[in-house]
Amino acid sequence: MSGEQEVQAKRDWELYRTLTHELIKFMDKEDIEEFLQLVDQREVLVDRMKENPACDAYRDTPECQALIEEVVPLDRQIMYKAKSWLNKSRRQNAAVRSYDLTAPKFGVVGNILNKKM
Repeated sequence: MSGEQEVQAKRDWELYRTLTHELIKFMDKEDIEEFLQLVDQREVLVDRMKENPACDAYRDTPECQALIEEVVPLDRQIMYKAKSWLNKSRRQNAAVRSYDLTAPKFGVVGNILNKKM
């Protein structure tokens, strides 16, 4: 392992922590588009970390362990909030569908309402 790989491993773990904090910030703002872009960025970062053997070695350091202890609860919080957002979205979609006049059971009524007089 080169010193450059070790430096990159440390930078990658720090960036992972930063992205995790940003994910929570955008989720709290309910800016889902930005949240999803950050998820994609973090996924690319994780792939890069998997390719760097120094990331595994750095993971065993006390410095990285402290970072992991900070990030793990944040990841849990992100998962909880994502599930809550998904459930809220599903409820909203169900409510919208319940008023849909083009649904089969309302087909005749919808056609009558849509006709020009």
